[in-house]
Amino acid sequence: MRTYYEIDLNSQEITAKQLTGNDIAKAGRYLIAKTLNERGVATVDPLGPDNPLIFSAGPFAGTTFSNANRISVGCKSPLTGGVKEANGGGTFAYAMGRLEISGFTLNGQSDNWTVIHFHKDGKITFDDASPYVGKDTYEAAKLLHEKYGKKVSLGLCGPVGEYQGLLAGINFSDQELRPSRLAARGGVGAVMGSKKVKAIVIDLHKMPPLMDKKKTLGAVKEYATWVREDPVIQATFNPIGTMSMGDYTNHVGGIPVNNFTSGTQQEDPDKPFMMGGDYITELNNSRGGKHTHACMPGCLIQCSNVYADENGNEMTSPVEYETLALLGTNCGLTHPDNLATMNQYCNELGVDTIETGAMIAVLMDSGLAQFGDVDFMEHVFQELKAGTEKGKLWAQGTYRVGKHYGQHRIPTIKKQAISAYDPRVIEVTGLSMMSSAQGADHTAGNVPKIDSRGKEIDELKKLSLEAQIASAAVDSIGLCIFGRSVTNPNIEYITGAINAAVGSDLESSFYMEMGRETLELERKFNEAAGFGIEDDELPQFFYDEPLHPTQQTARFHAPDVHDIYG
Repeated sequence: MRTYYEIDLNSQEITAKQLTGNDIAKAGRYLIAKTLNERGVATVDPLGPDNPLIFSAGPFAGTTFSNANRISVGCKSPLTGGVKEANGGGTFAYAMGRLEISGFTLNGQSDNWTVIHFHKDGKITFDDASPYVGKDTYEAAKLLHEKYGKKVSLGLCGPVGEYQGLLAGINFSDQELRPSRLAARGGVGAVMGSKKVKAIVIDLHKMPPLMDKKKTLGAVKEYATWVREDPVIQATFNPIGTMSMGDYTNHVGGIPVNNFTSGTQQEDPDKPFMMGGDYITELNNSRGGKHTHACMPGCLIQCSNVYADENGNEMTSPVEYETLALLGTNCGLTHPDNLATMNQYCNELGVDTIETGAMIAVLMDSGLAQFGDVDFMEHVFQELKAGTEKGKLWAQGTYRVGKHYGQHRIPTIKKQAISAYDPRVIEVTGLSMMSSAQGADHTAGNVPKIDSRGKEIDELKKLSLEAQIASAAVDSIGLCIFGRSVTNPNIEYITGAINAAVGSDLESSFYMEMGRETLELERKFNEAAGFGIEDDELPQFFYDEPLHPTQQTARFHAPDVHDIYG
């Protein structure tokens, strides 16, 4: 049994509901899409009191099941106007599970800035947040740990979220207490800011009771063995991390460079690609950085990292592929040290590196600076932190900034920045970003390594749909998508482990059925919010401008993909 809380921020009244079995198991992205539809919030003001902010943990939360402590955050997105589920690593879902909390929803809007504290004895209190307001996430985390101790996990609204900038995500603690793991996309941090919740503090406690403890812990051990033996994880994710994708996308000409005007930054095979995973891994290891690092308790994939400067001092954590590309090559950066600096600014301000990098590149492309201008990028972050007139404009995200400056090259779908796979070259991921109700998000269904040019749309849509269903399913049970090479072939085993953990009676078919239903619920929400076929279209420049070096343009339009869900 676990508890789900409805929290009214206006009255500070709390309603608790006890969940059992299947209701615990079907969580995360599925629960968010189902709840948003049931509450009929598709037409509400996303920054108004009627937009719920949902936090949901999966059935393994609180255990050490590898890569199974993801936190899902959902609401109506103020960035896209559609459905949004953003998830992150760290210790937050783990802490929820250890207090036997399945999830909670923040309803209404507080009159004053508040800290919500979940105590290990079951109490929930509301504390004055005024000492932390205006502080960046690292400053706020330090003060919060001084007050609440170190045996807590934090969820934080950064300074950009405080003034409801749409770049804002929600920061969560990692295992070393850095507030560096973000549910980043879609402006969820702006919704937290609109509710005047500066921080959520959850006490760390003991492992939750399990319905069949022996069987569950046996499954934890068995899954860990599979992770340790998996060739994809051990050859790539564990030693290099997600940044390994940078070497591939640069090689095939699909990495965003200089606001999606090129697909490669380094073409000479005799010279290292300094923004790629191979180079950065070797550099970071030589400096004494930590390049195999777990973002959440129990995870054996350990694709995170702690990046060090030339003197061995920590600069930031983590440097991920999406950051490397959107905040790096897309802005013309050519050295990972500059990237690490910008990544840390994003961590401190609590903003999405994808949306922020895309927005800065649009500023550069609009003539405000040259690509690669580090001083200008630092200036942008200073304006964002101060919340100046320019800062608040830029904080509204790529689409709105591009429209303001009259830029024709605005790389967004459903007003959300396209992630680090140029759809002219990496076509299946492009189809996923086009059709997903979530907006342009590679995690909706990433299929980056298919030679697609000789294939027709129906075959590519099938590949996209399969990836989208699997991604929606894994997001609904709190697992990380980077374990898919182990998860996807072992659904029957994992279903049995879920049943053992929470007393559900699921059949293995539930997994794909839940994934498909999630997609249908998300599409239903967006339709109620006013979205149509035209919202699945790529920006026109992808069709008009051949991408160097392949000289490819986009092949597919909205009507080609809109029927992907049947």
